[in-house]
Amino acid sequence: MSDILTLSVNPALDSAAEVETVKPDIKLYCQNATLEAGGGGVNVSRALLLLGGDSTAFVALGGATGGMLLDMLKQDGVRVARFDAPGLTRQNTAILETSTRRQFRFGQAGPCWSAKDVARAIRQIDGLIGRGTMVVGSGSLPPGVAPAFYAGINRMAHARGGQMVLDTSGEAMTSALDNTVLPFHVVRMDRHESQVLSGRALERDRDAVHFAHSLILRDKAEIVVLARGAKGSLIVSGDEAFICAPPVVEVRSKVGAGDSFVAAMTLGLSRGWTLRKSAQYGTAAAAAAVTTPGSALCPRATLEALLPEVVTREAHGDSG
Repeated sequence: MSDILTLSVNPALDSAAEVETVKPDIKLYCQNATLEAGGGGVNVSRALLLLGGDSTAFVALGGATGGMLLDMLKQDGVRVARFDAPGLTRQNTAILETSTRRQFRFGQAGPCWSAKDVARAIRQIDGLIGRGTMVVGSGSLPPGVAPAFYAGINRMAHARGGQMVLDTSGEAMTSALDNTVLPFHVVRMDRHESQVLSGRALERDRDAVHFAHSLILRDKAEIVVLARGAKGSLIVSGDEAFICAPPVVEVRSKVGAGDSFVAAMTLGLSRGWTLRKSAQYGTAAAAAAVTTPGSALCPRATLEALLPEVVTREAHGDSG
């Protein structure tokens, strides 16, 4: 099995709590508060451990909050390659309004990096990529890091016979795809991101498959995953296109669902599973994650129980 390296250049302390009703201009007293290590790559590494996998997590950490996050990761058993980042590691907050079950999520931008910080990070990441490493670039980029950052890491992975999974958003996603000269192994994006990049709504299978195929034909990706929330994900490669739909579960928190999908699918691919089996595993992991509170991830027992209920159907580019 190939080694897995996750990248968290903008991790966070994830706090979560519950309040009956969100109201302005008054102090709200929350219940069931939690504080956990978060950020895309961090969550992928944490989820991999839950699923019996392994990884090295490159994590940029700064100040007292960075120290707290590092302690949490060590307690979880995550193997961390620490990068000394500027400023304070950011904090994110998720509030569940129990009267409506709506979740309000607040994210900070993170500290600003200098050109020297970026160069140091690239050198350290370069030293962590071995022969055949599967690199997972997940999450946002902090201010000061060029949006094309992930495209450069993808070139480094290819140079060593490795592959890269990309799960980001906004300018980081757009620039990564615009600037890559070699395809990402997997590109995952949510419904909003795919609509922004395609310039239109992708509600019909036909439109979504055509968009995914356009990325593959232009050598932007080998596999495209279009997340559709509770409806599951559309997965497209050069050879197949299908939808994996999760079973209906009680949603406690959506935080970490996408990261759980990426972790489980990456684990499957690294073990040589078929794309379909890997995607089904990822879909069950995402469903398991939303049954947990705060930013807790995918319990393996829950995933295994939900896996037989994942429904897979073909998606055709010539039908609605």
